[in-house]
Amino acid sequence: MKLKQAFPILSWLPYYHGGFFKKDLTAGFTVGVMLIPQGMAYAMLAGLNPIHGLYAATLPLLLYAVFGTSRQLAVGPVAMVSLLTAAGIAALNPEDPSQYLLYALTLAFLVGLIQFGMGLFRLGFVVNFISHPVISGFTSAAAIIIGLSQLKHLLGIPLPNTSHIQEVIPALVDNLNQTHLLTLLLGAVGILTIIFTKKINKSLPAPFFAVVFGIFVTFGFGLNELGVGIVGEVPGGFLGFSFPSFELGAWRELFPVALTIALIGFAESFAVARAIQAKHKDYQLDANQELKALGIANVGVSVFNGYPVTGGFSRTAVNHEAGAKTGMASIISAIVVMLTLLFFTEVFYFLPNAILAAVIMVAVYGLIDFNSPRELWKRDKVDFLMLSVTFILTLTLGIETGIIAGMVLSLLAVIYKASMPHMAQLGRVPDTTIFRNVKRFENLELNPGILVVRVDGPLYFANVQYIKDKMDKWIQDRGTKVESIVFDMESLTGLDSTGVHALVDWIKEWRESNILFCIAGARGPIRDIMMKWGVMEVVGKENFYLDDHTAVLVLENKSKEENTSGYALQSNTKN
Repeated sequence: MKLKQAFPILSWLPYYHGGFFKKDLTAGFTVGVMLIPQGMAYAMLAGLNPIHGLYAATLPLLLYAVFGTSRQLAVGPVAMVSLLTAAGIAALNPEDPSQYLLYALTLAFLVGLIQFGMGLFRLGFVVNFISHPVISGFTSAAAIIIGLSQLKHLLGIPLPNTSHIQEVIPALVDNLNQTHLLTLLLGAVGILTIIFTKKINKSLPAPFFAVVFGIFVTFGFGLNELGVGIVGEVPGGFLGFSFPSFELGAWRELFPVALTIALIGFAESFAVARAIQAKHKDYQLDANQELKALGIANVGVSVFNGYPVTGGFSRTAVNHEAGAKTGMASIISAIVVMLTLLFFTEVFYFLPNAILAAVIMVAVYGLIDFNSPRELWKRDKVDFLMLSVTFILTLTLGIETGIIAGMVLSLLAVIYKASMPHMAQLGRVPDTTIFRNVKRFENLELNPGILVVRVDGPLYFANVQYIKDKMDKWIQDRGTKVESIVFDMESLTGLDSTGVHALVDWIKEWRESNILFCIAGARGPIRDIMMKWGVMEVVGKENFYLDDHTAVLVLENKSKEENTSGYALQSNTKN
């Protein structure tokens, strides 16, 4: 079992059969053909020679097929990671292309180490702290930045290499009159080709058709001689193994963007893997093993002349729709790209840059989330604010600043919501033993001298003051003297040391005001905590009750004799 956990390929390879291979062959070939233009386009987006996108689309696929738990996830270069790579390396001002490539290799190596380390220490849950609104705002802004960065190739005009929209827009306006109309026409046809091919059949390799069209038209009519920019010479074969830099200075400079890519890459990859896995019930995903697999893939690509990779939305969807059953589809995709590297790179000499820009722009357009802002504006203003701030900061201050700010906002939102847990005054539903929120139910029975309170959430350092203030206000608002408080702990999810000390202080304060404090419905783990801290002695065992109804009956002096063992003290239980 442990061997299968370390090498998930063993969970399907021993049971592989011809029926699987037929479907995997179709899916693998389709994704492989799709990967060729995408890999080249994304490498160009990352500031690298297009050939490095093909390298990034080979070994990672093979490694993930061995170590990954998803059987449909297609790992390789993606737009978001490519842009983050370009933004992170550009900040280091590399002296020449060779140093730029060295930084890209080092970045991939660091991303791999971070992801593998997170998987090793079972930190897959960390990605949960990046909320959906933050991811939506960041992804939409990054998609716009990516699209704007490709306008120089689509329009054939000079634009600055920057991820700040306030720098791109003025330059675009100033240079718009220099638009190369033939380049624009070619790119527009490429965009339309991809869009309409996808409408015919989503599983068709639409970018490949656009590339074939661009190469034939450019070669046939000599468009490169008329000013259309082309890829030019693409070195064939394999360049041999590469090595990242182990210079501590470079690691220190690259670490922030490596951490960003590691988190965002995993978030993107696991999100699409989980969505696809929901349609395949024959295997399970393991977040920590996914981190390890992506980490190994990135370390592998760093010695194979590539750059950081992750699971891609579009390719994974195509892989699924084309019928992929196992990781063999990824192996076949890698073989298709390898054959291209060995025998067909010369074909791409006349590939127009405008077509690669079209491939990127169509891909990233699908990343712009138009629905979430509208929905959040109607239903959740706090999440809408997080989305908006992340979106604006990413557009204006850059990719790294945007995602870091978004993560901080996510954590602040967690703290903010936890600091103000839902609280309710409870009353008895007539002729029952059930207690409900007085704000949600009418005609509940209330004893003016007994305040029954429920806290839905933890009692900890961030919210003790809020809870105390709310309870003091309710006591004051009663109008009549409150003689007893019943603290319903059925929905209490946690209790830390600050919460314990606060609870003891409250009890002492209320007793000085002649208010009796009781606890009802405390679950086993909460009782264990109170037992360790001596809270039970402070409250008194006789003031612990199984439920609100029993507590109120006793306090109303109606059935003390029937409740000789009414308290719910079970200090040794873990239930």
